[in-house]
Order: sequence, then C-alpha cells, then structure tokens
Amino acid sequence: MSLSFLTLSHGQRWVLAAISAALLTACQDSQPAAVPQPAVSQPATVAQTAPDYTISAIAAGLEHPWGMAWLPDGDLLITERPGRLRRWDGTELRTVTGIPTVFNRGQGGLLDVAVHPQFAENGWVYFTYAAGSRSANQTQVARARLADDTLRDWQVIFTVAPAKPGAQHFGSRLLWLPDDTLLVSIGDGGNPPIELDNQLIRLQAQRLDSDLGKVLRLQDDGSVPADNPAIDGQPPSAVWSYGHRNIQGLAYDVERQAIWATEHGARGGDELNQLRAGENYGWPLVSHSREYATGRPVSPVQSQPGMVDPQILWTPSMAPSGLAVYQGSLFPQWRGSLFAGALVDRDIKRLSVDAQGNVREVGTIPIGERVRAVAQGPDESLYVLTDERAGRLLKISPE
Repeated sequence: MSLSFLTLSHGQRWVLAAISAALLTACQDSQPAAVPQPAVSQPATVAQTAPDYTISAIAAGLEHPWGMAWLPDGDLLITERPGRLRRWDGTELRTVTGIPTVFNRGQGGLLDVAVHPQFAENGWVYFTYAAGSRSANQTQVARARLADDTLRDWQVIFTVAPAKPGAQHFGSRLLWLPDDTLLVSIGDGGNPPIELDNQLIRLQAQRLDSDLGKVLRLQDDGSVPADNPAIDGQPPSAVWSYGHRNIQGLAYDVERQAIWATEHGARGGDELNQLRAGENYGWPLVSHSREYATGRPVSPVQSQPGMVDPQILWTPSMAPSGLAVYQGSLFPQWRGSLFAGALVDRDIKRLSVDAQGNVREVGTIPIGERVRAVAQGPDESLYVLTDERAGRLLKISPE
C-alpha cells in the first residue's frame, strides 16, 4: 500500500510538533467550566472568499459542537459536548430536550449523532457519548425517537467494555453502511501513564476481548451482525477492525465502495486509512508517533506483516477530526475528493484518490478555528462545525 509523507524542514517540523503536542495535551484533561446555555446569535454572512468557494457562518453560539446529522425535512441536528442537542432549521437554533447526563470532562461528553436510514418510518436518532465517572467511564451508543423537539424512548443499545479511568480517547464517530448496519469508532482509552490491567491502556487496541481501540459494527438495535469477521478464528463479535488509537473521522465513499477513517496519532503520525473488515491497523505495535513526554518513538517499527499501513501520514500532527467524501455536483472539481478537518491546523485538507487507490493531499481550505466535523449537506454544500467555546456552523458553497 502506498504511503505519502507530508513534511516540512527539520526545524519547522519539531517546532510545530512541540506546539501540536502542547495543544493536544492541554485538551485531553481540560474540564470545561460550568456555564449557562449560550445565547444564540446570527453572525455576519460572509466570513471568507476564495476563487471557487465562499465560507459563510450561518449559525453561532454553539458550545464545543461535535457532531451533526440531517433530518429528512432538511433540519440539522448538532451535538454540543457539554450535553445538549440543538436543531437548526436554516434560520434559528432550538434546543432538543431528552438528553441524559453525560460525563463531560476532558475529551468526554455528548459526541456524535446519526439519523436512522429509515427515520421517516421509525423516528430513531443515534448518539455516542461518555458515561460514568473519572475512575470508571466508557463510550455508550444510544438511540431515541425524535418528535418535534423532544427525544423519547431513550435506549442504551451498546456499552463499551471494559470501563476505563481518565478522560481521554473516546472515539467516537457513527457511520451507517449501505446494508443499514452501523460502524462506531472507539478510542484506545488514553496516553501513558494511564493503565488498565497493570499495563498501558493503549495496548487494549490489540486485545480482541476489549472494545477499546476498535471500530465496531452493530445492527440498528445494538446486536452483533452474524457476518461480522471471525478474527483469529474467534467467533464474530462487535469488533470489525482493530489496532486503532482514536478515530474521529469516518466516511463512506459511495463511488469506490470504500470506508475511510482519519485517526489521531500522538506526537506526529496522524493517519488516513481505508478500513476493511477484520484488519489490524497496528496501534501501538506499529506507529509513526512519538511519546508526548520523551519524544521517543512509540514503536521501534513502522510497518509489519499482517498490519495495514496508512494511506497518508501527517507529521507534525494536524489533529484530524471530521471527514467527508464529496459526492455532489455543486463542486464538480471536488467530486470524489476527501475533506479532512484539522483541530490544530485549523483548516480542512482536500485529498484526491487516483484510479489505483493512491491518496495525496492537493489543497487546504483555511478556516481559522478548530475544525471538529465536516459533512456534505442535502444541498451539496459542505458544512463545518468549529470546536470552540463559541463554536459556529459554517457553509462552504460556490462563490
């Protein structure tokens, strides 16, 4: 599998790596202060113009927004990490009631949202969120029926095991596949010195009896599909792929029938991967990352038989979150491109895929804020959530 390295000069690389490490470390254990629900304000229309697109800020006053999903009527659901669900109808943001208390600490909180493919018939909306306490917490997958601006019949359909300490690496993206099964990305549990079972918790990513560091595949009721992979001869479980650190970008490519994921490295070594059932993506036995504390390699090897090499590496870290495959006609020059959000770089990377499946970075869309989520909307524009204390919903449309 081909491998592309995005590099700078030696001096630039290490200066930016240090800045990246500091920013990532700061966000991993920060506890947001308790604040009242932010007021909703309408921002200025045009924030930035480029030769072939315009970026418009269409909603503001969002507190650390994380995930978004469209309803059949064109309304957009947006999660806020402290534990709120908002509904944007194109004019205003409203609060949807019925979200339970979440573990809102560090990287935890209310995370992704996805609408059932048959929402018009069943009304189900799906969520991932952190639950528990600082000493024992886990990612949960839940669903509830949406009626007007209220969630009812809340059901926890899957709880990640084992429970973990700390407030790092929850994942967690949701992605519906064409067969109406649901992929869920789950983080490895955190950085050293966090331990579980008397070993570094990140080693859970290689344990098939653990959900940590995995991509899970579930039926819409949380049960395990019978055709999930039997890895290493074990009976099928929820585990669909493994050896992941912390995937926060997940997208389905209709034209190529491929699943793409962007994954946080540690100090460098962010990855773009094409995911396949039953495969081992190596973390932490194989990695291009370095330790935050010492700068030493996480692993002495960067490739190994039986483990999948990444399609693209970013060193220094750009901190990937949010991923979309553009499949519309509004931007014909972008059709088939991947768009990867970046928290540290505060932009969106545009990636092209050639006929042989090789990927390269071909451009960036500057945003100037931490990019948490990127998605194609029903109108074929790109939509962006910025992860700030006063986050915004942006729309990228033709100039």
